[in-house]
Amino acid sequence: MSAIDRAALIRALPYARRYARALTGSQSQGDSVVADALRRVLAEPGTDLTADAAARTALYGAIGDEVRATAPEREGTAASLTDGMSLLQRMLLLLTALEEQPLVAAAAACRIGTEAAELELHLARDGLRTGAATRVLIIEDEPIIALDIQELVERCGHSVVGIAATEAEAVEIARAERPGLVLADINLGAGGDGASAVARILRHVTAPVIFVTAYPERLLTGEAVEPAFVITKPFDPTTLAVATYQAVTRGVRPV
Repeated sequence: MSAIDRAALIRALPYARRYARALTGSQSQGDSVVADALRRVLAEPGTDLTADAAARTALYGAIGDEVRATAPEREGTAASLTDGMSLLQRMLLLLTALEEQPLVAAAAACRIGTEAAELELHLARDGLRTGAATRVLIIEDEPIIALDIQELVERCGHSVVGIAATEAEAVEIARAERPGLVLADINLGAGGDGASAVARILRHVTAPVIFVTAYPERLLTGEAVEPAFVITKPFDPTTLAVATYQAVTRGVRPV
């Protein structure tokens, strides 16, 4: 019989959504994968879901199983992995950087040993340096933070087409520059709302969006139109590199 703490499972769901959305590159695809993964976990005999860490690992693992089961031919193929990075490597990057899981937990979620995970993660980090580059619009009202983000973005190989401190400025720059990626803070203080700015931008520009917030759970409820890519503030360079990589390459989508 499974040992289940439903409260722990509920607390794990926002993180499972963030992982699945980033892995597939889509809110709708990601949330669908999470729903299937949840059913898989609940049906698995002997699954221990009595602690938050165990619940998250179980869901991460089931999400990987679901994506592999629904998109097996995409593993290592040019259709979605033109840069040569495998699905396993993407999973390990997201689990260790975006979800801040220790290597042991990430390896368990990917159904491989720790030594194999370490090797694949090393290869994946090398792959980040050769990922697709794009033009980035940064929406951030704190000047120092904006400059730090610009430096990180450029270190990832991208170019910055503009930094907007207000909603109106963001829309204006986006219309003029047509960025390939938008990196947006949610709270712009007196300058408006980052989510509103993005909504206005996407009426005229087709580009993936990464939201940066200190409260990611608020954007991962699964109850409304929400972002596919969310990173937690503050973040380190690797987290940003992984998120921009997934956003630019549009993730690995089940079929």
